[in-house]
Amino acid sequence: MKLRIGSFSADHLLRRFLPRSLLGRSLLIVLVPLVLLQAVALQIFYGSHLDALSRRLADSVAGEVAFMVDEIDRAPQLRTTLIDESDQHFSFSTVFLRNQVLRHLPPPDAPGPVDDDLATELASDLHRPFNVEWNTAPAFIRINIQLADGVLRIDVPRKRLYVGTLYIFLVWLIGTAGLLFGIAALFLRTQVRGIKRLAIAAEAFGMGRDPGPIRPEGAIEVRRAASAFNRMQERVRRFLAQRTTMLAGVSHDLRTPLTRLRLALAMLPETPSGELDDMARDIEEMEKLIAIYLSFARGEGSEQAAIVDVSLLLDDVATAARRAGAGIECNVPDGIVATIRPEAIRRALTNLVDNARRHAAMIWLGAAVRGRSLRITIDDNGPGIPAAKRETMFRPFESADPGGTGLGLAIARDIIGAHGGDILLLDRPGGGLRVVIDLPA
Repeated sequence: MKLRIGSFSADHLLRRFLPRSLLGRSLLIVLVPLVLLQAVALQIFYGSHLDALSRRLADSVAGEVAFMVDEIDRAPQLRTTLIDESDQHFSFSTVFLRNQVLRHLPPPDAPGPVDDDLATELASDLHRPFNVEWNTAPAFIRINIQLADGVLRIDVPRKRLYVGTLYIFLVWLIGTAGLLFGIAALFLRTQVRGIKRLAIAAEAFGMGRDPGPIRPEGAIEVRRAASAFNRMQERVRRFLAQRTTMLAGVSHDLRTPLTRLRLALAMLPETPSGELDDMARDIEEMEKLIAIYLSFARGEGSEQAAIVDVSLLLDDVATAARRAGAGIECNVPDGIVATIRPEAIRRALTNLVDNARRHAAMIWLGAAVRGRSLRITIDDNGPGIPAAKRETMFRPFESADPGGTGLGLAIARDIIGAHGGDILLLDRPGGGLRVVIDLPA
């Protein structure tokens, strides 16, 4: 159990710090091996070639310094001559500071292992107090050695201890890594761009918007996916057009015999007027049911999305509800807009308001934008719907009203879902039902 918890924690941390985008993760896949490869190459260079070269250069400089000091110890009277000859042969710049004492210096701060190697070799060869100043002059390294009657200050050319190939190697290492990473980033960005366009087009098409065919680009697999999406999009459009045409014909064919029945009823004078009125109402109810069923079956796929003023749309729905006898208030701020299919949303809101009107005396409409989401609320003071039955009410032909068709909520959910949104039934504070609609703004 502990292993599972540890594994879960490590996996959770890994997901937390990993990039979320495909481009970021792809670049990370390229960057990590590249950095590891360069680190190994750098370690091999430092661990073998640079270390050996640094020790040899430090040993050479320390040996020359020790030779000069030993010669001065043997013949102090020839100190000046020995210093001049050593400077000439070893490229030193030496000064003897009479009656001076070595001062304490902070630890050296030199790149690479050369500072430690030089200090080790000098301690091994001199056997007397000394210190090294690395930052006194840019072109020299100063070695101070304590003699019996003063301090011998030797300026050693920095190039005697450093090799120019070190910097060339570092520039090559960093430059090639940056160049390779840049080429990989440009290439991966092109590949990911095709996937992003495909995802955006699929999301827009799923929400009822028609982005048109997308241009295949990128790797062959991405091009195939884009071409397949274009073919699927065209088939869906053709299917919706054929279904709409067929259902329009069905609607016409069904209404024609109903119209003939209405005319036949009008030509039956011997039938009591009360029975004729009942039969006429039955025909009107059948026409209404046919319209509702066809609306549910047809959907709203043929309508294109547009930028709509939601405030005006809700005012129109409220006005229509008042004409139907509903007590309704619409408290919506001005200027709320969203990209929706207006007639489809109008149909969904009208169905929801009609449901509320049949069960409540008062209805309240509201809307607000929260980030990238539009929230529409429909409150009523009716009896509400028990929590256990709310999901059931969204099924076709399920109705709490004995005289209802059971399609109002089903049509509303179908329309809201086609927009990429969601619809919830909740308890209204103070009693009644609250319908919450969340749509992408």
